[in-house]
Amino acid sequence: MEASLSEQRLNFLRQSIGKVITASPSNFMNWLAPVLIKAESGILVCQYTIRKEMTNPYQILHGGVTAGIIDDLIGATVYTMGLNERYTTVNNYIDYFAPAVEGDEIVAETAIVKRGKTILNLQCEIYLPSKKRLIAKGYSNMLNIG
Repeated sequence: MEASLSEQRLNFLRQSIGKVITASPSNFMNWLAPVLIKAESGILVCQYTIRKEMTNPYQILHGGVTAGIIDDLIGATVYTMGLNERYTTVNNYIDYFAPAVEGDEIVAETAIVKRGKTILNLQCEIYLPSKKRLIAKGYSNMLNIG
């Protein structure tokens, strides 16, 4: 029996567990250089090391980079679902709770909140494990564009 598209994609991703992602179709993900921790249908967990170029003038993680992590990882999560249609971001809503600084290791985890026919709603939480702190949480609606 042939594996479903979701299983094929997950098997491909799982080859990168514990490794820095450098060959993603997303150039932004390659720049972020996450380490894949977990890949399940509708769930991704990645670890990121905060580099100097990811910080703002206050030397903390730039909000735009945080938003980019959320948007990029949510998009990759849709990929794990094995859908034949293409999806694009309609909106992002992000709450920022705490800072992270250069050298910190942060973890981002996604999940599906609701799966509709034309809209998928997903969330992403970003943690700073060393301080047991949630630093940001975002929601995104993804639109089926065919």
